[in-house]
Amino acid sequence: MSTRISSALLLFLALAACDSANRQGDQSAADRGEIDCAPQGAAAFKRACTLDRVSGGDGLTLVVHNPDGGFHRLLVTTDGRGVVAADGAEKAKVTIIGPGQIEVAVGGDRYHLPATVKGQSAS
Repeated sequence: MSTRISSALLLFLALAACDSANRQGDQSAADRGEIDCAPQGAAAFKRACTLDRVSGGDGLTLVVHNPDGGFHRLLVTTDGRGVVAADGAEKAKVTIIGPGQIEVAVGGDRYHLPATVKGQSAS
């Protein structure tokens, strides 16, 4: 896919939703740092993980916390890849799953994150 993920990744104010009620619910969850995830072994996604954003010398780092206390650190890139694993041996795999949303898989865990994707409008 030639579409690249914008460096302005994870704009919480631009969540995509099917209708305004879903949009308001998603916005409230994003404001609280809640995201949909499927930790390793989970059959389905559910809103069970949290997300912290930390700005530092390397740029914006996202820390995704699993319900079991595990976490992954993801570095937001400016080269079109979206995010990469900030540490550890496992690479993050980023897939565009819809307008304004990506799926990030790392270490058997999967996360749905809002994103600004070049060439797509964020409904």
